[in-house]
Amino acid sequence: MLYFAYGSNLNHFQMKRRCKDSVFLKKYELKDFRLTFRSKFRAADIEKKKNSIVPGGLFEISKSDEKKLDVYEDYPTLYKKIYFNYYNSKVMTYTMVVKSEFRYPTERYLNVVRRGYNDCKLDKKYLSKALANL
Repeated sequence: MLYFAYGSNLNHFQMKRRCKDSVFLKKYELKDFRLTFRSKFRAADIEKKKNSIVPGGLFEISKSDEKKLDVYEDYPTLYKKIYFNYYNSKVMTYTMVVKSEFRYPTERYLNVVRRGYNDCKLDKKYLSKALANL
């Protein structure tokens, strides 16, 4: 199945450790969403926003990988699943259930996300915008 990562799971080392079957396919821009950080965990989230873009990575994952991600993402309590179409395939990603106010991420978490942006060769201007809470 296809999975869209936009936060710490962009980090190839972390993703491989968490989901041993995962394969990074390509970078992808999710349109009409924006990246933000929230909750007591100060973690990445996406929300609908017209004419906005969330850069991320498309990964091929197995059923067992999905189960591991569900645990990591605290599904369905913290995050729920949403789906979108990519050509003829359905892509799964997570979004937070409760849309609390913006919370700046911890330095440790942010470094993992930054490494992921490098791993996937993503444009960091979107990350900067999210951190400025624009």
